[in-house]
Amino acid sequence: MRLIENLAIKPVNIKDLPVILPTDVKFTGQGQSPLAQATDWVNTSCPNCGGPAKRDTDTMDTFVDSSWYYFRFLNPKFSEGIFDKSIADNWVPVDMYVGGAEHATMHLLYARFIHKFLRDLKLAKGDEPFLNLVHQGTITNAGAKMSKSKGNVVDPDDLIARFGADTVRLFSLFAAPPEKELEWSDQGVEGSHRFLHRVWKLVEEGIQSPEIGSAEVDRTLQRKIHQTIRKVTQDIDERMHQNTAISAIMELINATNDAIHGSNVPSARTVRKSVETILHLLNPFAPHMTEELWSNLGNQDLLSQLSWPEFDAELAQEDLAMIVVQVNGKLRASMPVPRGLAQQQILEMASDDEKVRKHLEGKEQMKIVFVPDKLINIVVR
Repeated sequence: MRLIENLAIKPVNIKDLPVILPTDVKFTGQGQSPLAQATDWVNTSCPNCGGPAKRDTDTMDTFVDSSWYYFRFLNPKFSEGIFDKSIADNWVPVDMYVGGAEHATMHLLYARFIHKFLRDLKLAKGDEPFLNLVHQGTITNAGAKMSKSKGNVVDPDDLIARFGADTVRLFSLFAAPPEKELEWSDQGVEGSHRFLHRVWKLVEEGIQSPEIGSAEVDRTLQRKIHQTIRKVTQDIDERMHQNTAISAIMELINATNDAIHGSNVPSARTVRKSVETILHLLNPFAPHMTEELWSNLGNQDLLSQLSWPEFDAELAQEDLAMIVVQVNGKLRASMPVPRGLAQQQILEMASDDEKVRKHLEGKEQMKIVFVPDKLINIVVR
């Protein structure tokens, strides 16, 4: 209760509970709470003195209201209950929740409570509403958190009008990992714009490659293609680090550019594979431009409707392996060697290395620990 005279808040007497809300309230979507229009319900008597009082029309915190939206949004026109359980059972619990750390003791607390309540009513399955949680960092400008009150907010509409939505989206994802603070940079936005221009130019140049190219360059570029698919997939799915995923795509772009402008060029087939892979991997970050370039290449399907590209582990493997050489468990050298070499071959190469040989001279070899393509440990006394 709230007294008219001094706006003091008074609780309703236990004997008067529950307070029944009116059922003839109109939801206009305008102004204050719809309950405020129900004057017969709002105007009441103070439980202490009996004088005029008004009921509080904000009956629930907004965090409570938003704590089950992921159930209702699945079928917002469902009229046979609070939500459509047949659909919710397929989609809940939610795979990934991304929100600010300030939600941990507000929205998330309510959401977990309400989910368990719905679970106990047999309306929801699972003990938790969300399987994974990522707290995104804040965006700062000139060293301070972006805020209208501080006057340091950057208007995205202006940036989109100047550079396009893809540029703004790409910069926001590339500038920092999602959980870290992002310092806004106009130069960074311009850099992202230049990068997208490079992608456009690469697609135009790549389709001019010869039908037959260098087999060696083909193998090198194919390896980079599959390594990039593996890297981007892992960064997005496992680490949620879009910034390093974009960096990996940039490396593939550089490798493709170097290949088509080198003395020995790759074949048109391999270049097209690389270009299409770049567009496919870049699509989540710059969807508008990549869809247009994909269409320019003569493809009929939309990138966003295609399955995510898969990498070939064998093709992604380097021709050389880096062997760690230890003597009595201590690192003495690292050697790049062809993959698949036998223990004796590796031992001979390691023994010829000056940094290893000085730890072996005059000592008796007792044991060899060998992990193919990874490590050799020479135990001596």
